[in-house]
Amino acid sequence: MKRSGRIPFAVVLWNHRFMNSDLTTMLDYLEREKGIKRDILVEAISTAILAASKKTFTSGTRELRIEINPQSGAIKAIAKLIVAEKPANAHEEISLAKARLIKSDVQAGEELDVEVTPKDFGRIAAQAARQAINQRLRQIEREMIYEEFKDRTGDIVTGTVSRFDRSDVIVDLGKFEGVMPNRERVMTEEYNVGDKLRAYVVAVESGSRGPEIILSRSHPNFVRRLFELEVSEIADRTVELKAIAREAGFRTKVAVHSADAKVDPVGACVGMRGARVKNIVRELNNEKVDIIRWDADPVKFVTAALKPANIRAITADEEKKRIRVLVHKDDLSLAIGRRGQNARLTSKMTGWDVDIEEDKRDAQVIQNRTAEAAHSMADILGVTEEVAQQLASGGMNSIEVILMCAADDIAEVLGADLETGQKILSAAQAAQKTPVA
Repeated sequence: MKRSGRIPFAVVLWNHRFMNSDLTTMLDYLEREKGIKRDILVEAISTAILAASKKTFTSGTRELRIEINPQSGAIKAIAKLIVAEKPANAHEEISLAKARLIKSDVQAGEELDVEVTPKDFGRIAAQAARQAINQRLRQIEREMIYEEFKDRTGDIVTGTVSRFDRSDVIVDLGKFEGVMPNRERVMTEEYNVGDKLRAYVVAVESGSRGPEIILSRSHPNFVRRLFELEVSEIADRTVELKAIAREAGFRTKVAVHSADAKVDPVGACVGMRGARVKNIVRELNNEKVDIIRWDADPVKFVTAALKPANIRAITADEEKKRIRVLVHKDDLSLAIGRRGQNARLTSKMTGWDVDIEEDKRDAQVIQNRTAEAAHSMADILGVTEEVAQQLASGGMNSIEVILMCAADDIAEVLGADLETGQKILSAAQAAQKTPVA
């Protein structure tokens, strides 16, 4: 909580000769700079002085109260005493003679307001009430923080970095201070005293030292509010921000939708020549922002979220809320993203588990064709399946191809002698001459 600029109350109340003018100066300052209403301040100071100075009164303490003139700053101690012919209790009663000096027609048994301000009351009040007044004013400030910010959770505020409390950043918001805990910082950002920054109000928490304004620059809703402020179509609900996933400092994915078929939600967020999204990216210190068209169909939604990766096949298991994505080997790293970031954000944004794998179906088809060719050649050439597989794997996957090869080429593929290569070539030639039944 902010305390800078507070007037030292010991000085204000130290000298009775100057107390009135100094007190009004203090009231003016706190009302103007702190926004604390004068009547609240007067009540707080009265209560504090009363509590701190009761023990100093040798008489006249019945229903004792402190009255402060809010305009002049004059302080009086007033007691409600009982008028008696012969007072028996100096704290409760006042003699009839003294009472009639205050009110000429007063009668014994009546109650009378009597000023009982001691001569050295200014010094006593300054010494005894200083701590109590400061404490009460701190309480008032805490209450004001709560009242002003209790309905501002979810807003963006602007402030200046004033200091650091360990790894927490203390931000001057004008009349008050906010705290950005380490968990709400962006790890890629550096903050220095005097830096101006915008932050999202996560909560106003009531801690042991009073309300605390908790700020964040890493919260996903910080990006959401930036879009709401920057994109008028989101503010007027022409475009709806349906989902958001963020890894602060690195990348954010935002899914947008419009019920109006004439409105391009992605284009509205990007803006003319990218102006709108550039402003947001600049505020996020060049964090990458992907704007995606939302779709109720999870397959289409995930496909859009993983662009520009080229998806070759995608299947959804609605029962397990899991989507399996197959991409070409060259697109695998692009789809998964650095350290799995793209896949994680897509999963967070869509609400589905997303498994991204290399599409090996073509390789499997080739492998099956090679096996079929090997099986066929093994029967025709009179060789084992293993030898036929070696030939097919070496590119000699048909009788026609073998006939175009020399015996030594066949031997080289098999790692065999020339005689073996010649036998296989001869078998292929014989098979070619055999008429089809």
